[in-house]
Amino acid sequence: MAERSTAAVDVADNSGDEPLTAKADEATTDGTAEAQDTTGTEPQDTDGERISSETTLPTPDLHSGHKLARRYRLEECVTRLDGFSSWRAVDEKLRRAVGVHLLPADHPRARSVLAAARSSALLGDPRFVQVLDAVEEDDLVYVVHEWLPDATELTSLLASGPMEAHDAYQLVSQVSQAMAAAHREGLAHLRLTPGAVLRSSTGQYRIRGLAVNAALRGITSESPQRADTEAIGALLYAALTQRWPYETDAYGLSGLPKGMGLIAPDQVRAGVHRGLSELSMRALANDGATASRQEQPCTTPDELAKAVAAMPRIRPPEPTFTAPPEYQRTTYQQGTYGRPPASPGATQPVIAVPPAPLQSRTGKVLKWAVSALLIAALGLGSWQLADTLLHRDKSSGDQETTQTTTGGDKPKVVTPIKIENAQEYAPDGFPQAPGDVEKTYDGKSSTFWRSKTFVDGPELAPFKKGVGIVYDLGSEQNVSSASISLLYGGDHTTVSLYAEDSMSPSTPIDSLKPFATQSSSGTSARLKAGTPVKTRYVLVWITAAPKAPGDAYVGSGYKQAITDVVFSAVK
Repeated sequence: MAERSTAAVDVADNSGDEPLTAKADEATTDGTAEAQDTTGTEPQDTDGERISSETTLPTPDLHSGHKLARRYRLEECVTRLDGFSSWRAVDEKLRRAVGVHLLPADHPRARSVLAAARSSALLGDPRFVQVLDAVEEDDLVYVVHEWLPDATELTSLLASGPMEAHDAYQLVSQVSQAMAAAHREGLAHLRLTPGAVLRSSTGQYRIRGLAVNAALRGITSESPQRADTEAIGALLYAALTQRWPYETDAYGLSGLPKGMGLIAPDQVRAGVHRGLSELSMRALANDGATASRQEQPCTTPDELAKAVAAMPRIRPPEPTFTAPPEYQRTTYQQGTYGRPPASPGATQPVIAVPPAPLQSRTGKVLKWAVSALLIAALGLGSWQLADTLLHRDKSSGDQETTQTTTGGDKPKVVTPIKIENAQEYAPDGFPQAPGDVEKTYDGKSSTFWRSKTFVDGPELAPFKKGVGIVYDLGSEQNVSSASISLLYGGDHTTVSLYAEDSMSPSTPIDSLKPFATQSSSGTSARLKAGTPVKTRYVLVWITAAPKAPGDAYVGSGYKQAITDVVFSAVK
């Protein structure tokens, strides 16, 4: 079995409702995480641990109701460990729940926590729980992050049993892709436990504590990519087997039998998907100890994400339907509905139906006369309709001949333009979601690029001049219009189109004039140029956004998202 990295830290079983034994992490100088047994009776930590009353450093002496920056009101302490505490709080300015990490400004890890929080905030990837603020004031350092009350921890999901193959596939696919993106920006997690992974109501997985959780506990690693890859493999292993892939029980999961080493998931539980079982082993045993295996180990999240993408797609299980009860035919007899049936020997009464009155000779004459008039009217109408259609076809044919023979202008043809590439435009250096721009032209209405949430609006200025994306049309086109599908309606969204010189425009937007602008209060915007503009690069620029409710990704406030963009050209 491969040696365990510092990212996999043992904690005691905490799946039950009763207080259980917890383990508080202590970081040594070489980054190795050790554990101490203490008796915990406090609430659960934000990444799956319980509060420990035994700490090596004093924690800030704060209480519920304390307010930071005259804005963040502390509500409930969820962690008190090794000189820092974590709280559920309320942002009174935006009226939403947030999480807050607190530690003294003279704490030996205060500087590293601030640096980690600010680096994580710059990533801006919606697959991670976002850092909203990182401040040092009044001898305190505090980090404010999103609080997702509607999301469910992976710890809670695994408490009910192992996952289906499709759910486990989605877990490892989304988490490995997210961590690959983080490592490309130089960020590592090093504390990727089941308590650090959340699943929203829409099935999307989000990771909390990127870089910050490890900095709070002083955890470091000489090979961070390998440590995070092994942690993802452990998550997949637990999802497939409901067992922790080490000998120690942790996160409410039983460990493996002592002395047996690392066993493949399909040998621990029957019915485990073989491809996913092999994938978890490639991520867990990634230090070269599996040189005899056919498959190469995955040593980075990017390698793991590519291995997941190379697998045959695992379809979701077919929904089960309950067959409706068999239809019972009921017959009703005239005169018996609502009354009990008569006995076999009883005689049913006979209801006499009076005969229809005889029609007179005058009535018959009128009947035939009216019928004859109707037939004549129908025949006349049909003849007139046919004559009208013949004249219309003839005039239409004459018109076409005139257009062809007189040499008049041909009608203009409007065709959609294929988008070759796109890039977010952030002249102030603070992008919104640069990794999601491709979702605006992938042809799927369920995917989107979304801006961050702004406090003031609908006009984003002066805090933000605007947000937008530059599209590469492959070659110069006579752009005449654009159809933009938006995620949020209400208030008004102002969208403009600019002709740019490249994917990274060199001319400030203040000196340019848009060739089309529209304000829309719905979920679509149709922009049309007065005269077609010949350009290869088009900037879609949003300067006003509606006030939208919060969800599992971002809180409520002024924001907008683009689901689809289609440009049209005149030929």
